[in-house]
Amino acid sequence: MGSMKREFKFFTIPQWKQEQEYLRFQHNNGWRFINVTFPGFYHFEKCKPEDVIYQLDYNSEGRACKTGYVKLFQDCGWEYLQDFFGYSYFRKPASEMNGNEEIFCDDSSRLDFMKRVFKGRIIPLIIIFLCVIIPQIFINLHINNIYGKVFTGIYTSIAIVYLVIFLIFTIQVWQYCKTAKK
Repeated sequence: MGSMKREFKFFTIPQWKQEQEYLRFQHNNGWRFINVTFPGFYHFEKCKPEDVIYQLDYNSEGRACKTGYVKLFQDCGWEYLQDFFGYSYFRKPASEMNGNEEIFCDDSSRLDFMKRVFKGRIIPLIIIFLCVIIPQIFINLHINNIYGKVFTGIYTSIAIVYLVIFLIFTIQVWQYCKTAKK
């Protein structure tokens, strides 16, 4: 077996916990997370199996406050790994943890995290949907040739994909909010 491996995994926006658990599981089995690349390829290198906690945060400030942001987590013992589509990846050996130490220590900070993700990811998608996709469907409906029909079909398909994404995200956020309030 080689010293490197790559796996394709897809996690939706509210599934950051499952992604963290996946990375921890890999490390427990001797595969240290190196990075993730588009569209969801996770790269690992062979290592000694160790219990390592992985945490994700959504850094809405991006590069503007990057140095201070990373330093804050490093001061708490977290190793910064990378940014990917707004998410920052951190890890820390479980042996160095002080109890149930998490980046998000309570439900209100987790809900704040979800709001930052919503503002950074979903609002731009909604704007594109309303300002580009929907108008294009109506414009192409009035074109009475093969191109109009083809583009109407393409934009309608894209609209359906968008609606499915919105629906999945809404259900997952609703479920998370419901469990967070318990």
